[in-house]
Amino acid sequence: MRKNYSFVDNKLVQVDCESALISLYINPDEKEKKHLIETLKLDEHTLHSALDPDELSRLEFEPEHVAVIFKRPKSYSAEDQFLFKVESTGAYLFKDHLVIVIREDVPIFDGMQLTKARSPAYFLLRLINRSIFHFLEHLRIIHTISGELQNKISTAMENVQLLNLFELQKSLVYYLDSINSNGVLIERLKTNATKIGFNVEEMELLDDIYIENNQCYKQAEIYSNILASLMDARVSIVSNNLNVLIKFLNIITIAIMVPTFVVSAFSMNVGLPLQSHPHAFMIVMGFAISSVIAFMFYWRHKKW
Repeated sequence: MRKNYSFVDNKLVQVDCESALISLYINPDEKEKKHLIETLKLDEHTLHSALDPDELSRLEFEPEHVAVIFKRPKSYSAEDQFLFKVESTGAYLFKDHLVIVIREDVPIFDGMQLTKARSPAYFLLRLINRSIFHFLEHLRIIHTISGELQNKISTAMENVQLLNLFELQKSLVYYLDSINSNGVLIERLKTNATKIGFNVEEMELLDDIYIENNQCYKQAEIYSNILASLMDARVSIVSNNLNVLIKFLNIITIAIMVPTFVVSAFSMNVGLPLQSHPHAFMIVMGFAISSVIAFMFYWRHKKW
């Protein structure tokens, strides 16, 4: 599916004309791929890289355009079960045109504040900046979810919350790799800024992007280290909670066995003391209750 965008009344709006400033291809079909490869001269391997979530960020120079592959967070859904994934985005910068290729339909231009018409190179940098912002948003969500799971683990006796934390930890590993890959791309963009044709304003924006990406990487690294370092402690908490439950059940079992033994001893079919006493039943029950009280005092004295 193809969408065209142009700058109209200080806004980036979707238009129907073919000669738009930005062309967005969402999971292109074979016909659209053929148009991109044969008409726009996109490299076939680079085009497939834009649709491959495992592809690393990179910068390539072609005769008529500059190809940029960068990473961004994948939209989270309940089906992902606490696993935050990443996607690749392909941006192909021509002299007066920007072609973007993505695998899923997402609002990649949302949140862009523009006051005047911009060059295709500026929109490319804003897309990379927007992906960094999305990473930061997802990191805050992961941090919030991990905090809620930790509160549940303090009283949990099952592995469900632990498994969810493992998924979050795996997500942070993916994010660290993607953010680092974007960092390498940004450094290459800075090195080849003159060759690409960035103006002064775009160079300043590129410097800001470089700083924000480094901060994003450090934040992801901190969250990842915290989750990894405390994971063993959380496993111990769940095991300890289970041991406490087993201990409580043992107390109940033993507490039931003691009076059961007393009652069973007085219910044997042989001659027993008190069998002719008019209050034999109450006396036996008193022995049973006393045995429970004595057992509880002994248990507390031993601090078991």
